[in-house]
Amino acid sequence: MENLKITTLTPEYDLALAEIIRDNLKKHALDIPGTVYFDDNLNHLSDFYLADARERFYYILLDEKDRLVGGVGLAKFEFREDCAELQKIYLSDEVKGRGISYKLMSLIEDKARELGYKRMYLETHNNLPVAIHLYEKCGYKEIEKPKEVVHATMNRFFLKELYLE
Repeated sequence: MENLKITTLTPEYDLALAEIIRDNLKKHALDIPGTVYFDDNLNHLSDFYLADARERFYYILLDEKDRLVGGVGLAKFEFREDCAELQKIYLSDEVKGRGISYKLMSLIEDKARELGYKRMYLETHNNLPVAIHLYEKCGYKEIEKPKEVVHATMNRFFLKELYLE
């Protein structure tokens, strides 16, 4: 990832990350209730991801001037054994279209394996066709909405077995 640095989310990058996430959601008409757009914790994501490094993690991507340009995370998915949930993979417009999302997916899947997870779950929406294409290309299979999932807004659900590759 030419001239880009990968590191762990820290509080100093919380607001920049929240801005990238909200900007992406707004561009895809997902700045609506039931999405992370209105989540009170969005401005403080590092609090969540740094609270338990055995079950959750968030990578950020910095440009050559140490500006945040993207990130990807995971957290334990309570409803399936040995399963992590892929969370908040977002890029700023300036770095899209370079294949960076595929590298971030590989990186977070490796982290999931390192933490002992055997599968990865994710939720997305029809309004995000580029993301859905990414997930399918990375080997995620669409599944029925898990009955335990209460999000009303997300309408596509995927799962990947991390050890079948």
